[in-house]
Amino acid sequence: MRREAVQKVDVVWFKRDLRVQDHAPLRAASKTGNGVLPLYVVENEYWAQPFASERHWSFLEASLAELRKDCADLGMPLIVRNGDVCAVLTDLHKQFDLQSIYAHEETGNGWTYERDKRVLRWCQDNQIPFNEFPSNGVVRRLANRDKWSLERNRRMAQDINPIPTALIPVRGINPGGIPEVKNIFKHPREVRAEQKGGRKAGQEVVTSFVESRVSQYLKCLSAPGLSEQYASRLSPHLTWGTLSVREVIKTLSHYKDQADSHALYGSRRSLSAFQSRLSWRCHFIQKLEDQPSIETKCMHNFFEGLREGEHNQDYYDAWKNGMTGYPFIDACMRNLNHNGWITFRMRAMLVSFASYNLWLDWRKTGYHLAQVFTDYEPGIHYSQLQMQSGVTGINTVRIYNPIKQSMDHDPTGAFIRRWVPELQDVGSDWIHEPWKMDASQQQNAQVKIGDTYPAPLTEHSPSVKLARAKMADVFHRKGFREASKAVYEKLGSRRRQPKRSGRSQKVKRADKPSSQLSFFD
Repeated sequence: MRREAVQKVDVVWFKRDLRVQDHAPLRAASKTGNGVLPLYVVENEYWAQPFASERHWSFLEASLAELRKDCADLGMPLIVRNGDVCAVLTDLHKQFDLQSIYAHEETGNGWTYERDKRVLRWCQDNQIPFNEFPSNGVVRRLANRDKWSLERNRRMAQDINPIPTALIPVRGINPGGIPEVKNIFKHPREVRAEQKGGRKAGQEVVTSFVESRVSQYLKCLSAPGLSEQYASRLSPHLTWGTLSVREVIKTLSHYKDQADSHALYGSRRSLSAFQSRLSWRCHFIQKLEDQPSIETKCMHNFFEGLREGEHNQDYYDAWKNGMTGYPFIDACMRNLNHNGWITFRMRAMLVSFASYNLWLDWRKTGYHLAQVFTDYEPGIHYSQLQMQSGVTGINTVRIYNPIKQSMDHDPTGAFIRRWVPELQDVGSDWIHEPWKMDASQQQNAQVKIGDTYPAPLTEHSPSVKLARAKMADVFHRKGFREASKAVYEKLGSRRRQPKRSGRSQKVKRADKPSSQLSFFD
């Protein structure tokens, strides 16, 4: 009997691009005439890292299930394997005649960066081409940032990659199961409220945003009680790739073109603002692409050692659990811990409070935030942590006043009472500063500061004054200005010229909204 020839197969390796739409690697592989094996590898070592969480996997699990079906509709279901990618590829190579590996470029953290280099070496050792395609507007091996925006805009203007007509199926392979959270984490923590993963959910979010919610986008973006409804809520879908940035941009442009003559007229400004935020999104991810070390090292090396030796574990625990004694800070953190999302401004405020009022290092606080953000995107995450902690050397240091932010964005205290039920009966006169109530007022409000609700960990003004002094000491060190210029040349936006004064690093309150993106929305 004649033995059947080993099938020639191309592997499409999915990472943070969980879709069949606008997927250049899948499109390219579908045209080779070989069997197409869509592959996702559950990397146990990755999920053991301090930034990974059950919340991320919950979103992924739903997204992978839908991707499996979408691939199956094209002729070949998504194959899921557990373990090391190179080991998985080795096993596949023993079973099939692997012709090429297709994948998107990924700008991830240091762990995924090293993983990608191992895969490249594996391909070289086995003489198998590794075909990587650009992901969104991030440019690999960029010489400098001078013309980056032109390339980013060129890519975003390109046509959407159409869905392949069909995939040639790979014979004789078990698709494998998509693990449950209990199979990923030894002692899984409860995932409370969560944003639904998957392509269909992402499309529903886009539609509801541009057709109804966008009209209130700019007005409600900073208020935590309203932003949950009126912010885009697209960030997890862009992070995990159930939608591509280019798809969203083209959808926004379509509605924006109609806005002048339809009911969306009042939404045109909001649509433009959101488009700008998508550009800033690529800008911040590009920083990590250009300098992967910013995951663990300050962009400006003069800030190394600034906070590390003064870590206060009690402060950290109180901050991450929403027990600082500042009602608005605590409400925002509890809301974030529960929902996995909060508006950009509140994210920046939480980092500011941790960095200046509590003098905590951004690397420590960053792990907690990475775990609770459903939309944890390494490039945005580490860039923003450093910017909001004042260690970039090229951004104005912004310190948020938690009491003013509370009064501005939750004037009646409704958001506070929702998330800090200990203060349910505290009146509007005291809700922002309950520690100022005397004993009888506390009794009437059924709260005892320092007992049923904590007293403030620190006083705002003295702690900020001390933080400003410590920051100023760094600004005035010899060579600081020259080092800042080097950071700007490497990572700075080219939309504006850097300030020339040696006193450019002023410490300011962040009471006015910033035009720049903060942790996306």
